[in-house]
Amino acid sequence: HQNLLSAMTERFGELTENRFDFIGPVIGQELARKAIWAVIATLFLILIYITWAFRKVSEPVKSWKYGLITIFTGFHDVIVPLGVFSILGHFLNYQVDSAFIAAILTILGYSINDTIVVFDRTRENLQDVSSSETFERVVDRSLNQTIVRSFNTSVTVLLALLAVLFFGGETTRQFALALAIGVATGTYSSIFVASPLLVVWEKFRK
Repeated sequence: HQNLLSAMTERFGELTENRFDFIGPVIGQELARKAIWAVIATLFLILIYITWAFRKVSEPVKSWKYGLITIFTGFHDVIVPLGVFSILGHFLNYQVDSAFIAAILTILGYSINDTIVVFDRTRENLQDVSSSETFERVVDRSLNQTIVRSFNTSVTVLLALLAVLFFGGETTRQFALALAIGVATGTYSSIFVASPLLVVWEKFRK
């Protein structure tokens, strides 16, 4: 670092260093370890909460299954931006830093909230379901009742994130990109992954 600063001073004249950030391998490993534990702890607490919140809806799907499917979709929504940033890191030198970890945790919260909105409507419809209506039909009706809300909310958030991505500073660009990918993936998974898995699991039980 000092050699680089000296060389630049010789070539360009007197320079003033306002800030210098360096993450060594030990700190990097600690950051990765804490990030993994943070994600695991978040998913575990969410599983417990959903199991408790859906305890009164035990038929035809047990409440803990709602929690597991929610966790699975959240994990899916985290894997996608991680994969994208792995590719961008190889070609564009994108880095996984503390801002990216914050984006991942934010994606988890957004994705799981979107999934719970759909599941909660399913729970409400199950309490008022007629004897002739199948579980598959209840889930389909619940999706139809929430899909417009999920889509409109996601588009609004994505527009704000795209504004930050294209017009914001360099320091927030990667954070906004990770969030945009996660929001888009979370919207997709809550509609096309979570609820279909619920129906498939119930059919498999039979």
